[in-house]
Amino acid sequence: MKLSGYGGFYLMSSRLVPQIYDCFKEGYNKKRLMQDTLSGVTVGIVALPLAIAFAIASGVKPEQGLFTAIIAGLLISLLSGSRVQIGGPTGAFIVVVYDIVVKFGYNGLAVATMIAGIMLVAMGAVRLGGVIKFIPYPMTVGFTSGIALIIGTTQIKDIFGLQTQAASAGFIHRIESYVQSASTFNPYSIAVAAAALAIILIMPKFTKKIPGSIIAILITTAAVTAFNIPVATIQTEFGEVPSTLPLPSFPDINLDLVTAVFPSAITIALLAAIESLLSAVVADGMTSTRHRSNMELVGQGVANFFSPLFGGIPATGAIARTATNIKNGATSPVSGIVHAITLLLILMFFGKWAKLIPMPTLAAVLIVVAYHMSEWRHFLKLLKSPAADILIMVVTFLLTVFIDLTVAIETGVVLSALLFMNRMAETTEVKNFGREVNEDFETHDVLSKDRIPDGVDVFEIFGSFFFGAVNQFKDTLRIVKKKPKVIILRMRTVPYIDATAIMALEEVLKKSESEGIQLILSGISPNLLHTLEKVEFDKKIGRENICPHIDNALEQAKKFV
Repeated sequence: MKLSGYGGFYLMSSRLVPQIYDCFKEGYNKKRLMQDTLSGVTVGIVALPLAIAFAIASGVKPEQGLFTAIIAGLLISLLSGSRVQIGGPTGAFIVVVYDIVVKFGYNGLAVATMIAGIMLVAMGAVRLGGVIKFIPYPMTVGFTSGIALIIGTTQIKDIFGLQTQAASAGFIHRIESYVQSASTFNPYSIAVAAAALAIILIMPKFTKKIPGSIIAILITTAAVTAFNIPVATIQTEFGEVPSTLPLPSFPDINLDLVTAVFPSAITIALLAAIESLLSAVVADGMTSTRHRSNMELVGQGVANFFSPLFGGIPATGAIARTATNIKNGATSPVSGIVHAITLLLILMFFGKWAKLIPMPTLAAVLIVVAYHMSEWRHFLKLLKSPAADILIMVVTFLLTVFIDLTVAIETGVVLSALLFMNRMAETTEVKNFGREVNEDFETHDVLSKDRIPDGVDVFEIFGSFFFGAVNQFKDTLRIVKKKPKVIILRMRTVPYIDATAIMALEEVLKKSESEGIQLILSGISPNLLHTLEKVEFDKKIGRENICPHIDNALEQAKKFV
């Protein structure tokens, strides 16, 4: 059977088949292998400083970022629903990961990440990949900008070399601690951070083949080591960096811990889903391909389940690294596999040298990441949007910065849903046409007073009939001054009815019966009729009083007048 149009695209996007299978099935040759290898090596080098920096900013050891990029990156590429997706730790997780580590330690983070992995697999298995697109853009911009601000402010300690232990506390307390410890600043740290930042920003003007962050790390690390510059390094802060992957081990799991970290696990799952699918969409636009959203969620879920077994942290699709992968000629998930292997080899042969990297340099790397994450241009642009969108964005932003990312996302989702339902309720209209001439009622179905028998009132519902529109429906019915013998309720434009609306219909039916008024429904679609039959409303009103067209309803009304 050949599918076309939207149905075909939906089936393709919902298939639970990794893209790597199709890539090999369609023919994988030496040329493509060379392209993927070169791209994978490049992305692996790009990912190195980011993996270390994200881990440190998240409150875990630097090598745990590398473990994540290797294990999760490998699994995401093997199982991805996108051909060129690169997975690993990202800046989006920093805030929530740090919060979990502070409250529950790494063991709590491992449990939360594994729960999130199970959630993601379940979401993909039940075909929820398309639902993520309903997360409002203002909400995404709100919490992303909030995360960027938090990442940026947490780097002040290392940039200035401040002697404070509250670098990643609550936003207000963090700023207060910086002010209190301002006199402890280290001019050498400022110089190293400034030099690293300058290199990162200037290097792209000379070459885009080698990431500016790598050049900044190599130069500043060499300078700090050669001249014994007194600044903090990975070694002074975290000790030695291992050169091998740890053996897999399960975290300690108990019901109390699962209950405590469950809300954070939901946040991790949502962030992973949003970031990975957004990255996949960006990749589709750059490669003219189409990802499989449900398979992508399954791949992300498996990766997040296994990452903690090797000491890793949450992972998702990384937009910047995926774009770099594409720009360097990637053609299949093989490039992502090579990226993971490259990082493993770097860990094995050069990991011991990572301990010499200056902390101000990594802070400079994260400042650049935070700037690109901030989406400040989009933030300012959205301030010109409708008031509801501004409210969602600002509330999500403020909650992310001042309260908690989990609370911000939960509030953002609920607020977005409430505002959406309010908009839907506003678009639903209930009109009383009575026995007045209505020329614009419907061009091919003019309902005039000559057609409406005496003692009959006609109402019509326009739009979805759901709980948000029930009060308007009841209020409109109350305006009838002279009680008719028959009320015809036209519902030809109603695509959906929910339980609250059905209850309202039952209330109207009971009230009408008690007052001797006959209720007739008109224009009921097959889907609507099926819903009413399931709750046996057709038996309560009488099957003969549910009419497919206004003509049938008017004929039925004549029997009662």
